[in-house]
Amino acid sequence: MKLYYKPGACSLATHITLHEIGADFDIEEVDSKRGQTASGANYGEINPNGYVPALTLDSGDILLEGPAILQYLADQSPKSGLAPASGTLQRARLQQHLNFVASELHTAFSPLFANNPPEEEARSAVVAEISEKLSIFERHFADGRPFLLGDQFSVADAYFFVVASWTAPTNIGLADWSNIAAYVDRVAARPATKPAMCAEGLVQ
Repeated sequence: MKLYYKPGACSLATHITLHEIGADFDIEEVDSKRGQTASGANYGEINPNGYVPALTLDSGDILLEGPAILQYLADQSPKSGLAPASGTLQRARLQQHLNFVASELHTAFSPLFANNPPEEEARSAVVAEISEKLSIFERHFADGRPFLLGDQFSVADAYFFVVASWTAPTNIGLADWSNIAAYVDRVAARPATKPAMCAEGLVQ
């Protein structure tokens, strides 16, 4: 398999998951502004949507969209416990979290990573929206659960961890969300997280 990624982007969730399941895979960085991969390939021919992640399977098929890729990988390695069984209430909970992170929290951060970031007043509105979404997760962790579904780490955690971590480069921070701050530290300490982050140049 080959993962097409951008350092620190949502593709990091797939990168972490690949390590979680012990997959044999390669990675290739994408310059999304130029629409080109590190080897010089036209990324638009790999993913017409232009963004990451994209995952080329050993069969040659290409999977797009982070939540779909994450669930596929989890299902290919059921012993990993990264996704509850299909058709169960817990699987629906997993999809609930994946969808909320993708459609609400991830989307809320998008203006801060645009080519022309918002000015101060507009930025305040963006940060307020992000804060509202983060507070939902802060309350979710108030019962002491270590991960989104309870005691078991899942692919939804890989995704939420990455997006919650964007509070650092955007200078929002997690001072107002102590439960999430502890959660981010917890996921960062997992054996599968550090090699993915190191490979993307995010930590040493």
